[in-house]
Amino acid sequence: MYSLNKVMLIGNLTRDPEVRNTNSGQTVTSFSIATNLNWTDQNGQQQSKAEFHNVIAWRKLGEICGQYLSKGIKVYIEGRLQTRDWTAQDGSKRKTTEVVAENMIILSPKAGGQGSVPGGNNDEIIIPESEDEDEIKIEDIPF
Repeated sequence: MYSLNKVMLIGNLTRDPEVRNTNSGQTVTSFSIATNLNWTDQNGQQQSKAEFHNVIAWRKLGEICGQYLSKGIKVYIEGRLQTRDWTAQDGSKRKTTEVVAENMIILSPKAGGQGSVPGGNNDEIIIPESEDEDEIKIEDIPF
């Protein structure tokens, strides 16, 4: 009867964001973040495993992500999972699951020190996605 599609991640950007515009002029930014799982195995040895998450941000949030995020920055991303299907150039069917960002918090300042993120001296910047914009159609995605 009920359903929930909610993702919360804290991780570091693995590459600089890539900003594009749809045919209708909407901004979409894509980037990936890495999260780490650390544990001690049965032999007492420390183990670590990284997971990589593809993230897309639309409209104003996408513009802000493209402007203020860069490789290595620690961020909190809140959003939902979305799976897309497409046909590759070689004709093969492809599928990907990504996080559609709805909120983003910068947890570490951009390289270069104070004043390089909105708010100047703040270590935490909260940027919610605007809810008053039109829904994005899958055919508008430029990749």
